Amino acid sequence: MSDISTRELGLRELATAVHEGTVTSTGAVSDVLDRIEAAQPMLNAFKVVRREAALTEAAEADRRLAAGERLPLLGVPIAVKDDTDLAGSPTAFGCAGEFPNIDTDGEVVRRLRAAGAVIVGKTNSCELGQWPFTDGKAFGYTRNPWDRSRTPGGSSGGSAAAVSAGLVPAALGSDGAGSVRIPAAWTNLVGIKPQRGRISTWPLAEAFHGITVNGTLARTVADAAWLLDLAAGNHEGDVHQPATIDASAAVRRDPGRLRIALSTRIPFIPTPTRLDPEVRAGVERMAATLRRLGHTVTVAEVPYSPLLGVSFLPRATAGLYDWMERVPDPEAVDPRTRANARTGKLLHGAPLRLARRLEPYLQRHTGAIFRDFDVVLAPTTATPAPLVEALDGQSGWGTDKVITAACPYTWPWNVLGWPSVDVPAGFTEAGLPIGAQLMGNADSEPLLLSLAAQLESELRWDKVRPEPWWLQS
Repeated sequence: MSDISTRELGLRELATAVHEGTVTSTGAVSDVLDRIEAAQPMLNAFKVVRREAALTEAAEADRRLAAGERLPLLGVPIAVKDDTDLAGSPTAFGCAGEFPNIDTDGEVVRRLRAAGAVIVGKTNSCELGQWPFTDGKAFGYTRNPWDRSRTPGGSSGGSAAAVSAGLVPAALGSDGAGSVRIPAAWTNLVGIKPQRGRISTWPLAEAFHGITVNGTLARTVADAAWLLDLAAGNHEGDVHQPATIDASAAVRRDPGRLRIALSTRIPFIPTPTRLDPEVRAGVERMAATLRRLGHTVTVAEVPYSPLLGVSFLPRATAGLYDWMERVPDPEAVDPRTRANARTGKLLHGAPLRLARRLEPYLQRHTGAIFRDFDVVLAPTTATPAPLVEALDGQSGWGTDKVITAACPYTWPWNVLGWPSVDVPAGFTEAGLPIGAQLMGNADSEPLLLSLAAQLESELRWDKVRPEPWWLQS
């Protein structure tokens, strides 16, 4: 083990420690791998752990550091999600079955490696990212560091659990209907869903027909933004290639006095749901903090259109159908996954084309809120984290009811392709984390991150850590 507690260090702090020689890359990576191994039986955050390969890469990083080479993440351990191509590992995306090892890194992994990162492993995801829970027969339950009986959310729940528990300083996730923001909310993390195309999804030219993006999870806004900067960029084959931003510079800027809409209206969904009073109270406390900071916060509802669902459903289910084509043994996956993929096959033609054509109208319609406001503040979820078993034994319709009751707020921004940042908004009386979304229009990450950093400087959510129950025998 190293001479300092790398568990307490954030991403930039750990990078500084490695580069200044306070800890070696081998020491830092060994610490991370030891924590993963100790936590895995109870927390179950990882699908793939690259112990031998990661230690070899760390030793090489130490040699490069000793020779005077410096890269932003040289020798620093990072985790990626199970939907991300990592050479030498399978990309199972939460599914059971024997998947072949991938030969080539995905573009985002290539960029992280180019920055010097040591990829220690791949984190658990539910099957094909379709539920805001992280469990499946391929690996069991991933549990929430704040309460072992609760889910960390999903589908990037393995990444969120790993960061929240201090196993790694930061991690990548992906977000197709809230899959970065939801687990961030339920584990007291910052989760960035960036503008569509900000982080490449290559070898997919776009993921799930444009609704899924890669994003970042960390304990602080600065770390999440820095990882965004290092992961961002495009492959020439990407469908969406937005202009470059400097997220880290935005974190250091004062956002100015902003007009903020507080919107708690639940977007159109086909099942009944309500906003939990403790979640509402957390978001209202956030609004009060924003007012103290000098912003104007006004209750004003986002004009969500029912047609958002008409655009979302074909893209989500057709994306499932596309992924199922890569599954070696479809019978090994959950019957609900197979049923959703069959729906996607039916919607893959004219309904999918209509879904894409609706997007400009939906952006204009929903974007009307930004005529009067700079940012929207909304709940990230409607409830605190549910029990890990909440989806067990549910029918397809029962599953949909559980999901929409807990998580009705995040998916419209995936249809629109716009940025949204989850920030911690306190805890319930039972000690479960609550999250709030800062939502903007196209390419608004700098504004959202500047505001999020200002909130963090006031609320210091990064100083509150869960007790490590996962280390108890």
